[in-house]
Parts: sequence; C-alpha cells; structure tokens
Amino acid sequence: MIRLFVPHDLTARAELLLDESQSRYLAAVMRAKAGDELRVFNGRQGEWRALVAQVGKRAVTLQVIDPARPQAPGPDLDLVVALVKRAPLETIVEKAAELGARRIRPVVTERTNADHTRVDRLRAIATEASEQTGRLDVPEVLEPVKLESLIAGWDGGRRLLFCDEAGDARPALQALEGASGPWAILIGPEGGFSPREREMLRGLPYATAATLGPRILRADTAAISALTLWQAAAGDWR
Repeated sequence: MIRLFVPHDLTARAELLLDESQSRYLAAVMRAKAGDELRVFNGRQGEWRALVAQVGKRAVTLQVIDPARPQAPGPDLDLVVALVKRAPLETIVEKAAELGARRIRPVVTERTNADHTRVDRLRAIATEASEQTGRLDVPEVLEPVKLESLIAGWDGGRRLLFCDEAGDARPALQALEGASGPWAILIGPEGGFSPREREMLRGLPYATAATLGPRILRADTAAISALTLWQAAAGDWR
C-alpha cells in the first residue's frame, strides 16, 4: 500500500492537491489511476485512507475517505550526530527514521570531517523512510550547529547517552538500565571526540557515557547500533 506524508489537514471528503514531486511519483513511477487507494498521514491526525481522484498533466488530486489509524506518539528520542560524509550521513538519517527517532540534530565537532550538508535532502530522505516504515510522523531534521552551542541550550530534563569510543565507559545496555523519559543519543565523527570534548561531555550532569563494544565503529554503524539498543531498553520495542 502506498503511503504519503502530506502537510494538509485530514478530514473526510477533503481534496488534496499534491505537490509536483509526489504527483510525479504517483503518476510516472507508480502509474496510479483514478480510483486507486492509498494512505496519507500528516504527523498530527493519524493515518487516513484516500483515493486518487484525478491524475492531471501537472498534478494529482486525492480525496480523503476515512481514518485508518489514530495518531499515537512515538518515543521522545533525539539523535545528535556529528556531520560526516554525505553517504553515511544519509544512511544515518534514513535508519534513524526507520528506528523511531523523533528528531535528528547534526552537529559540528572539533574533528568533524564535513562542514556542511543539504538539510533539504536529509529531510526528503527522512520523509521517504517514514512513509515506507509505517510510522505516523516524520522526524524533524534540524540545521547543523556547533556542539558547544547545542550543549549551551540543552534542556537538562533530557538525558544524553554519550557514545564514548574511548572504551572506559559502561556498556550501553547497562547504562540504559531503568531508562525512561526524554533521551538523546550522541554519535561523534569518524575521528572521535577530542579530549576537550570528552571532558566537557563527561562533566554534564544529564549525560551518561557508554561504550558500544570493543570494536571501533563507523559513525553510521554506531548510530544504528545505539538506536537499536535504546529502543530495546527504553523505547517502544519493549
């Protein structure tokens, strides 16, 4: 079943005019015809059944039918990840959406090996992954900021799982034992955190240092592993 994320309000009998990209996807890629059924969601009002009402030369119009699933909140989990090269960063965003992260916050660290990214493309990847995975919302992808700036404005009520590759921290599952409430996971760059950054992070009262095992992991592998462990220990996999 095709699923689309739409910005429109969803009510019975509402007509939705899709944007150029979604219209092209339905008409040219999926060969949709009038009367075909699909599902739509907007992150606010659950998932709804809809029908293709018209396939025009420039746009596709949908008609909303009725609700299929009510909106339900996912885990309150942020993924904070240092900017890395394009391919692994795109993989991280895709898998974070699949694994239930609510927000993705790129950061610039002292050893970051990339200084910019196309946030619009990352948002498109997050949207497509959310459509395919069945979730009822799309994770927010924020503009990159420096790690120090992020920490300066941090909400102390959100715990931070600091994935420390130095190897002298507790295993992640032990660090997450009994975890609840809002959390964030911090993944460093390929070169790891600098000694100054490690000292700063370990001194934060809301941060918990954890190791992801005895092997040095690539940033994308580390992000997927940490998200999986958090979901198993404290998220909606329990």
